[in-house]
Amino acid sequence: MDRRLRLLTGVALVAVVATLAWARSPSWALSRLAWLAADPGRLTAALVVVAVVRPLFAWPTTLLAVVAGYGLGPWGFPLALGLVVVTSLPPYWLAGRGAGAGRIAAAGERLVAEAGDLRSVAGSRLLPLPSDVVSAGAGVAGVPLRAFALGTAVGEVPWVAVGVVAGDSLGGLERASLGAAMEPGVVVGAALLATLAFAGPVYRLVVTAE
Repeated sequence: MDRRLRLLTGVALVAVVATLAWARSPSWALSRLAWLAADPGRLTAALVVVAVVRPLFAWPTTLLAVVAGYGLGPWGFPLALGLVVVTSLPPYWLAGRGAGAGRIAAAGERLVAEAGDLRSVAGSRLLPLPSDVVSAGAGVAGVPLRAFALGTAVGEVPWVAVGVVAGDSLGGLERASLGAAMEPGVVVGAALLATLAFAGPVYRLVVTAE
């Protein structure tokens, strides 16, 4: 694809996503999902649909965990974790298809080669970064699908767990705050684990570059 056409396509896509995100906020989705929570079957089906369309609206993946926790309690954890993996696939595939040979792609490929596919994805998921950014980065770096899915499942465990617990403790979805799922202790702990995962590979890359 011509570079100019690729740039215009990317700008248009970002504009569409930003418009959709503004027009349909997570709060709007939460209020519409609240009535489904009384029936586990309906709630599961609705969450699957939300997981598929979520990337179009640029909603946080924590939305899935909060709703699953609200409707299913702790038993919603496996469902929420699986849906987080599913909803991460579209950005991963799109970024992989449009990846070029630029400096960012090359740097990502070097880090993945040094750390390994699974550790790279799991460690990146532990960092408090937007989920779609990590998914796109893995696609650009050429991480295989199996390693991406497994690494996403491993790295998202703390975020999904906190989201499910937060949802389980809510009195109503319309009062949900997705920021409440970002417990400071969990953020710090996950960031430390990510640092440990990447410390060795980053050090070796720096030493090799000198």
